[in-house]
Amino acid sequence: MKALLTLALTAALAATATAAGLYDIPLKDIDGKGTSLKAYEGKVLLIVNVASRCGNTPQYTQLQALHQEFSKHGLAVLGFPCNDFGAQEPGSNEQIKEFCSSKYQVTFPMFDKVVVKGPDKHPLYEALSGKESPFPGDVKWNFGKFLVGKDGKILARFAPGTKPDAPEVVDAVKAALGK
Repeated sequence: MKALLTLALTAALAATATAAGLYDIPLKDIDGKGTSLKAYEGKVLLIVNVASRCGNTPQYTQLQALHQEFSKHGLAVLGFPCNDFGAQEPGSNEQIKEFCSSKYQVTFPMFDKVVVKGPDKHPLYEALSGKESPFPGDVKWNFGKFLVGKDGKILARFAPGTKPDAPEVVDAVKAALGK
């Protein structure tokens, strides 16, 4: 029983450390300005690795719709361009920003292109998908989604093919928002 209690306490402390750590990870926004997730503390986050030339790229439409519907309730959809899969995000940040705004009218925050798998994995994705994550394992393709609660804890992970308007995603977002 004591070992079980120790294991539970260790897991809780690790989750808390990961939660606090997400907000402190240095990032750059799509314009190259240094930032972090601190501005989103207390919000529910849907963190998505995105790409402009992928079969899943039309998911931008559903991501934007989620952003529009739930941002006033505390949801922040955050896009992280990634060129790790099939070189489907070859453009510069400026080109990505232009594509997203002109083709999909994206208004949710976009960030600097990141690496989401392998030895050069960005620290954010190490926290989201690394050994200490409640949902460990490499991101498998573009448009993998991580739902982070208001307290910074990772609540759910959705496969790239799961559309942002799928009932399981919308229901998880609503639950995290307390709706």
